Amino acid sequence: MVNSKNKNKYEDKNDASINEEFDWKLYPETEKFLTSIINNFLKKNKFAAQLSKKMSTETSTKFFNWVDYVVIPESKTNEKALLKLGFSKFIPVDKKCKYGKPFKHSRSYFFPVILGKSNETEVVLKPEELDNFIQAIGVNTNIEGKPFSRFRKAIISKEGSYTLSAVERRGYNGFSTNSKDDVFEYLTVLSMFFSRQRYFKNDNEGIKFTEKLIYSALSKLDNARVSDAFFRSERAYWQRRNLAGQVQKSRQDKLGLGWGNQDHHTYRSSRQNFSKMIHIFELMGYTCREKYYAGDQAHWGAQIMEHDVCDIVVFTDVDLYSEETDIDFPHKGLQQRKTLGTVGLWVGLHGESILQAGMHHLEARFDFNSLRNSLPKFGVTVMPPFSNFEFLKQAFTSGELWRVEKSRLDKLLSNSSITKEQYNNFLKNGAIGSHMEDLERTKGFKGFNKSSVTKIIKATDPRAQESSMA
Repeated sequence: MVNSKNKNKYEDKNDASINEEFDWKLYPETEKFLTSIINNFLKKNKFAAQLSKKMSTETSTKFFNWVDYVVIPESKTNEKALLKLGFSKFIPVDKKCKYGKPFKHSRSYFFPVILGKSNETEVVLKPEELDNFIQAIGVNTNIEGKPFSRFRKAIISKEGSYTLSAVERRGYNGFSTNSKDDVFEYLTVLSMFFSRQRYFKNDNEGIKFTEKLIYSALSKLDNARVSDAFFRSERAYWQRRNLAGQVQKSRQDKLGLGWGNQDHHTYRSSRQNFSKMIHIFELMGYTCREKYYAGDQAHWGAQIMEHDVCDIVVFTDVDLYSEETDIDFPHKGLQQRKTLGTVGLWVGLHGESILQAGMHHLEARFDFNSLRNSLPKFGVTVMPPFSNFEFLKQAFTSGELWRVEKSRLDKLLSNSSITKEQYNNFLKNGAIGSHMEDLERTKGFKGFNKSSVTKIIKATDPRAQESSMA
């Protein structure tokens, strides 16, 4: 959602997802405050400034979006000022923070601020894997915390009273490296997910197997650790089938960053399996945020989910119809229909996202225009933006074509879900399978735009791109 003052400009007046709880607003003053901290830090720490420049030129990302948290002296600000900017006291899972008083702006994507006890200013980055980051940027430093533990930290560069550090999180939102020792269990679960079976005789069997696997993982670890392991494997599975993801991950890995800039993971489901998929995410600790209903506009709906410890967001898509917009469709369950919308056809062609198809797309935070201009140099084209607001810019890379199994096409044809011409085209050329999404957020805007998503769902329907594949 958007600032209520601008609501009618950007959203439909009758959007059922508009409510006070998820009316995501803009926070320009908070952004200005945080930006000033980062900009001043970059002036004081030359290593950080050079790294920021490399992030921009080599990866099309912004230094700001790699910040995990900052520690600033109480002499430079105070609790009252932070509360006025929308921050609130933050209590991590272990209820400890040796650095000072932590605050978090829960209504935005902004990183936490810790009021430190000393005169030191510290900016802490969040690469996906700390060892890779340290090796790639060429520093000699010690790492606090065991490999694959919940939290590891290293000092990267200390210049005067300005310290650049980096952390690796694996299902943890606190600040202590002395966390529970469950590395063996974590590695066991990580291996389970990376090697999990995805192809089954029928989807019901596959979803039951996946649910059982999650329960097994939860018998070993808490849901945050399970969730972290699960989505690391999901990103890897998606990336193997997406050239844009491979190209961009390679660019980011030159600095050892990985997917630490991920914003959300998008899954697609058939109607009959949608509530089952939602249940699997809820088992891992995800809670439902806003819903999106498009009704007759595009026959799609979505449930946004978020894990408050992992800071992972999931966007789940399904075919939905106008008469279903007032029900709890993520939990009530939906009956399959003969007519397929864009989401239903995608699932019919490729399978369930939670099973063999994998994610429809991964979205990460970038310098929007820089990425659009850079990817074509690597043979990756970017579609026109489907959101182009000051506070939210989004664009898909061109769809990756996936081979479609003949048995799936036979079923779709027999159900009259596709024409004979479409059948031959998909059999010969494949069908759009996945994308990577270029996204830029500003002013703390945490939500999405329904009208924009409707636009891109229509634009990426395989039936709408027949001619380009012929």
